[in-house]
This record gives sequence, C-alpha cells and structure tokens, in this order.
Amino acid sequence: MAAHPALDLPDDPKLVGNITHFARALRRAGVPIGPGAVVGAIRAVAATGFHDKRDFYWTLHACFVNRPEHRAVFAQVFRLYWRDPRYLEHMMSFMLPSLRGVAQERQTQAGEKRAAEALLDGARAPAPDHEGPEDQDEPQVEVDASLTMSGTERLRHLDFEQMSVAEMAAAKRMLAQLRLPVPPILSRRMIADPLGSRVDRARSLRLAMRRGGEMQQIVYRRPRQRWPNLVVLCDISGSMSQYSRAVLHFVHALSNAKGQGWAKVHAFTFGTRLTNISRHLAQRDVDAALAAAGAQAQDWEGGTRIGACLAAFNRDWSRRVMGHGAVVLLITDGLDRDAPDQLARQTERLHLSARHLIWLNPLLRWDGFAPKARGIAAMLPHVDSLRAGHSIASLEGLAAAIGRRDDSGEKQRLLRG
Repeated sequence: MAAHPALDLPDDPKLVGNITHFARALRRAGVPIGPGAVVGAIRAVAATGFHDKRDFYWTLHACFVNRPEHRAVFAQVFRLYWRDPRYLEHMMSFMLPSLRGVAQERQTQAGEKRAAEALLDGARAPAPDHEGPEDQDEPQVEVDASLTMSGTERLRHLDFEQMSVAEMAAAKRMLAQLRLPVPPILSRRMIADPLGSRVDRARSLRLAMRRGGEMQQIVYRRPRQRWPNLVVLCDISGSMSQYSRAVLHFVHALSNAKGQGWAKVHAFTFGTRLTNISRHLAQRDVDAALAAAGAQAQDWEGGTRIGACLAAFNRDWSRRVMGHGAVVLLITDGLDRDAPDQLARQTERLHLSARHLIWLNPLLRWDGFAPKARGIAAMLPHVDSLRAGHSIASLEGLAAAIGRRDDSGEKQRLLRG
C-alpha cells in the first residue's frame, strides 16, 4: 500500500515497517503494546485506508491506547514520528538543549520527554567529521571494571543533584517501582471474626436467647484495622529544586499504587506559600501530573518561608487531612528566612497532630553535617525521625523504617552532638 503524500514520513517510507517502528517507540515510552496489537493496527490501516491524517491517527489510537493516561504519550509520539518532517532534528535539539541555548528552550508538554527518549533510543550527538592530530595521538585507556559497582547499584547511591539527564530518567523509573508499605492501626472498634482472639459475649448471648437460652455457638471478634493517611510536605525552593522533582515522582507512584495500605495520600508544596497538589498527583500519567502541579505552584525555585507555610497548613488543612493517625513526611533542608521561634512553634504543632513526623533532609548526605543553622536547630527537637533524602537508597531506607515507631534516624546523634 502506497503512503499518501499528505503525511511527512521518513525517507524511503514503508507503511508496515513504520507502523512497527512506531509501536516500538510507544512501548519504550511506557505504553504496553504486544505483537497482536501491531498486527491488528496494520490490518486496521489496510481496511480503513491511508488518505486522511485524522482517520489514520484515530485508527492507530484505537489499536494501541487502552488507558486514559497513555493518550498524551501517544499523541506526542505520533506528532513527532508521523507529522513533523524534521522530527529527528527537533528531538535531538530537545534532548540536547545545549545545541539550542537556554534562551531558546520552550515549555514542554506532558509526555514529550518520554516520546523523545523513546524515538531517540540509542541516538547520540553527531561525531566530528575528522579527527585532529591530537585526537589521533590520544592514548587509549582501558579500565578494568570487574571490581566496580554495577550501574544500578551506583545509581542507587548517587546524589539526585549530581545526576545527568539520562541518569535522572533512569532514577525516576526506579522511583516509580518503590513502595512505602505501612502496617495497619488497630482500632478500638471490633469486628466479627471466626478466628478472632476475643469472645463476643453480647452477640453470643443474643444467639443463645434465640434458641431458648441454650448456648450452641460462641462468637469471636477482633479489633478492626484502619489505615493512616500519608501527608507529604515538600519544599520546592531553589536549594531543594532537584530533590523535590525526584521525590514528587516517588510520591506520584505512591498516590497511584494500590494495596500499600495508605487510606489517602495528600501532597503539598511550599516555598514562599503553601500549595495543595493532591488532585494533580491523582492523574496516572506522571508527566501530566507534575506539569499540572508545577503550573499551580507558582513559587517553584523561589525563596523559603517554612514557618509561615507550616502555619498555613496547621490553620487551613490540618483538620481535613490529618485524621486516622496520619504519617507526615516533611521534605526540606530546614534553611528558613523567618524567625526560628515561629518555625519551632509550628513544627511542634504539626508534630502533635501527626501520628509520626518524619523529616527528610538532603543535607544529611554530608558526613560532617551538624544542626548549626537556626531553622534546623529549631525543627529538630519536634520531629520523630530525621533521615537523608538525597538518593534512591535513602528513600529505600525510609520504606524499611516507616513502620517502626522507634526509628529516629539521625535525630539522636545530632542532638547529642
């Protein structure tokens, strides 16, 4: 079947091969597509014809997209592959912003990064046309990597702020797989359970009264289990920007993962003001969710007023989201511009409202870290646990420790120091 000239296909276009390559790009971008869907798409295009862009788009959309969160990724990959005659040059300049200059960068749409990475899988910047005499005389250095850590292990312990674009993309995929399980809370309310450890005397007597007072069955019960809320307060000031983006990917995975035990996940960002982004993180597509959250939080990479923002949370949101014995994750470096007295007072109030208050501070990555800053010293006595939050390994440690009420992390060591 000949391709219609209305669509700008790559050189030497072969329709079946291009649909197959398009499906591979969607799979690399995170859309689950099997061989059957590819065969079905080829047959569908053969049946519907190849004469109109809109019909062609929705034919492939019907074959490849099964979930709402995949629509944005499909649209971006389709636009880059089928509709832009200079799609490769466009994506190379997008993936390598240094070629265009910072002033020419534009705001990307949801799913565009994954689309570009999928279609540029393995592509590199063009090499020089010739090698100079210095390059020819350059000695070849061979490195014995038999005793070095694997790439995954190195990435687990690498600081988020030191990661390249490719390393950050791989780290975000690893963060999406992390889980933060929490044990249930035993309520005072009871529920019937044949295997329970307590006898339900009232119900057993009622059953006996129905049978003339003869006790034929003993009913057991157990405490009802309930699950706490997870409340995340994330600092998005300039010093925390890179860490905040990585942690919010982690929080997005928690918001959309099922069966972890959290009743609800509430997320707030703060810099110079407090912003509730919980409804944005409910979107399944992580790029669309974080783009919407960033658009609402106008103080991204701005200043820091931790005390004022905690006061706004305690006043406006604490009663709404802190029920059911909520666990609070406070993600900040503690470097505040406001008075330390207000910060200490608001942190203490937050601590009294929470079942467990955990402070993630990326400054703990330094071996010689000490609570010398006034904001850090004001907050430290009022948290249950202080842990690092600068790498994937530190977040994995959080997942292992969050169910232990006696875990204080680095708090006691710093208080003694």
